[in-house]
Amino acid sequence: MLLEFLHALESGRMTADQLLLQCLRRIAEREPEVRAWVEVLPQPELSPGPLSGIPFGVKDIFETRGLATEYGSPLYEGRKGESEASVVSALRRLGGTLLGKTRTAAFASFDPPGTRNPRLPGHTPGGSSSGSAAAVADRMIPFALGTQTLGSVLRPASFCGICGFKPSHGSISLDGVLGFAPALDTVGLFTQTAADMAELWHRAFGPRPAGELQHTARLRLACDESARLAIDDAVAALRSEGVTIDDVEAPDGWEELIQAAHTINTYEGARSHRQRFEQFGERIGKRLASLVREGLAMPDTQYDAARSHVRSMKARVRDLFHEYPAVLTPAAPGPAPVGLASTGDPRFNAAWTALGVPAISIPLPSAPAPLGLQITAARDRDAWLLGVAVHAASLLPNPQAPRITKEI
Repeated sequence: MLLEFLHALESGRMTADQLLLQCLRRIAEREPEVRAWVEVLPQPELSPGPLSGIPFGVKDIFETRGLATEYGSPLYEGRKGESEASVVSALRRLGGTLLGKTRTAAFASFDPPGTRNPRLPGHTPGGSSSGSAAAVADRMIPFALGTQTLGSVLRPASFCGICGFKPSHGSISLDGVLGFAPALDTVGLFTQTAADMAELWHRAFGPRPAGELQHTARLRLACDESARLAIDDAVAALRSEGVTIDDVEAPDGWEELIQAAHTINTYEGARSHRQRFEQFGERIGKRLASLVREGLAMPDTQYDAARSHVRSMKARVRDLFHEYPAVLTPAAPGPAPVGLASTGDPRFNAAWTALGVPAISIPLPSAPAPLGLQITAARDRDAWLLGVAVHAASLLPNPQAPRITKEI
C-alpha cells in the first residue's frame, strides 16, 4: 500500500488530499467493525519531504501534542498529549501526515483493547500494538508505528497477515514513548509488505535495504500443525529457488532465554508502573496488576541472573549468525487465537527482543489463516535484513492478491 501511494503521488495520478480522503473513507467504512482507532484527526504537514502525502498511524503510547494520548486505559480517557515523541516529529518533518492514534493494550501490556482482526474475524489481532496492526491490515493507512517489549509488533503482524519490523534495540528513539521495560522496549513498524517496509526504512530511517537470502538456517521450534506446515511449504519454495536452508536446533539455553526475557519484562515493568498500581490498583488492568505484584515480589538476584543469561546468549547467537547470516522461524506458535480475551503468546519473538537484534515478520503464502515467517539477523544489520526480507518475499508465492482500490 505504501508503494501504491508513492507511485500514485509521484506519477501525478492522485494528490495527497485525494489519498488522505481515501484513508478517511476506509476508516469511516470499517472502523465500527475493526475498532483500530482512539482518535482520527489528521495533523498538518510540518515540512515537505520523502514521505509527503503519506498518512500514518501511531500507537497510543506515543506522545502526540494535542491528540489523544490515553495509553489504552480508561483511567486516562480524554487525556491530550502535551509534547510529541521524537520519532513522530521526525516522520512529520519528512512530510508524513499524522492521521491519528491507534488502540493499544492497556499501558502496552496484556489487557486487550477490543480491536478486531480484519483478516480473521472472531480472532485476536494480537497485541499490544493491536490497532496499528489492524489498521494497516485493513488498508486504512499505509504504515503505522508500534512498540515491542516481548512480541508486540511481530505477533500482531503475523496474526493480521502483514509485515512487522522490530529494528535493533535502540536504533529508533523512544523519547516521548511510554516505557515498560527499558532493556527490551523497541519502536516497531507495520506495513502491508516487505517491499513497503524497505521503502519506508530508506525514506525515514536508514540506508536503502540491500540483501539476498542465500544461506540460512531454520530453527527447530515446536509450533502447531498449521504453522509447521506453512513453514515447511515456505522453506520448500525457497529451496526450489536455490536458497540453501539448514535445519538446526536452537542454541543451548534458548528456553531459558525466553524465560529471561519474561523475567526482565516483569521486573522492569513492575517498577515502571509501581506508582500507577499503588494509585489505581487493578483498575490499571487485571493482567498488568498481576504482573506488577509478581515483579515487585521478585528478588533482585532473579533479575540479575536473567540479565546475565541474556548476555551469555548474545555470544552464542553471534556465533550462530556468523555461520548463518539470517535465521528463520515462525513468527508465532500458530494462528491468532479465537476470541478477544488474549493477545496470544510472544514466546517466538521474546528471545530476539531480549537479544536486541532486528527481526521481521512477512506473511506466509500457504497458511489457511494468517501466519508470518520471522527472519532475524545480527544486531545493527537492519537494512541488510530488510533487503533479505524483500528477496524472500519475492521468492514465495503471493499470499493474497492485493486489493487495489478504484482510486489507484
